[in-house]
Amino acid sequence: MRYRGRLAPTPTGYLHLGHGRTFQIAAERAAAARGILVLRMDDLDLTRSRPEYEVAALEDLAWFGLAWSEGPDIGGLFGPYRQSERIALYRDAFERLKAVSAVYPCYCSRKDIASALVAPHALDDEPVYPGTCRTASEFPPVARRTCWRFRVPDGQRISFLDGAVGEFSLTAGRDFGDFVVWRQDDLPSYQLACAVDDALMQITEVVRGADLLVSTARQILVYQALGYPTPSFYHCPLVTDEQGVRLAKRTRGLSLRELRAQGTTPKSIRQRPDFLR
Repeated sequence: MRYRGRLAPTPTGYLHLGHGRTFQIAAERAAAARGILVLRMDDLDLTRSRPEYEVAALEDLAWFGLAWSEGPDIGGLFGPYRQSERIALYRDAFERLKAVSAVYPCYCSRKDIASALVAPHALDDEPVYPGTCRTASEFPPVARRTCWRFRVPDGQRISFLDGAVGEFSLTAGRDFGDFVVWRQDDLPSYQLACAVDDALMQITEVVRGADLLVSTARQILVYQALGYPTPSFYHCPLVTDEQGVRLAKRTRGLSLRELRAQGTTPKSIRQRPDFLR
């Protein structure tokens, strides 16, 4: 199959230096394989996603010299696919997971989970769910808000060969627990939507930051449960600030937009020691 990669910014803030490097690596790997690069906006955080951030992301990607070769045709140009416009696809996948008992309803609040925890946090700082609703025989009234969790196979090793990190393995139930696939606000979680999109878009390699290694293990289980092929992965090292803290969208001074306003050029950014890989 021809190489298919993707750029998948989240329009909840301005893109920063780390995004720039990750997206550049994605573009380089697609170009080296003479493949396709798909543009998608992962905009399911409805409270923080804003149209102005999407516009800014498109401007920043273009300024940085990154071009994509697939997306909805809008007047002869490729626009982005948007997850917010693909809910029916995620709901269909969710119903399939329910049909094979791969998921179960969870009524726990964050406070409930925190008070019940005996296991440490997962490697990505998400608490390992203690399984309260997985084995419960009684549930609170239906009026209480409900999410749905994926039932991970406790003790199973999830392994994959990463293009940047090498062989990587995690143990389900220890390194990460049952995770949310359908949220309390009746929308899919990142784990479900991302896996479904990458499968239906026939992405052959997912390029993203190393902070998402645990998410990859979760999504591999979703691929398997839905009968989807698993893509290859390339997890880029994270760009950090002067104190060694990884960049976030709230990081001041290192957003692509601010650097551009200061007169910084894409070439000079690529030559920065903290940008080189």
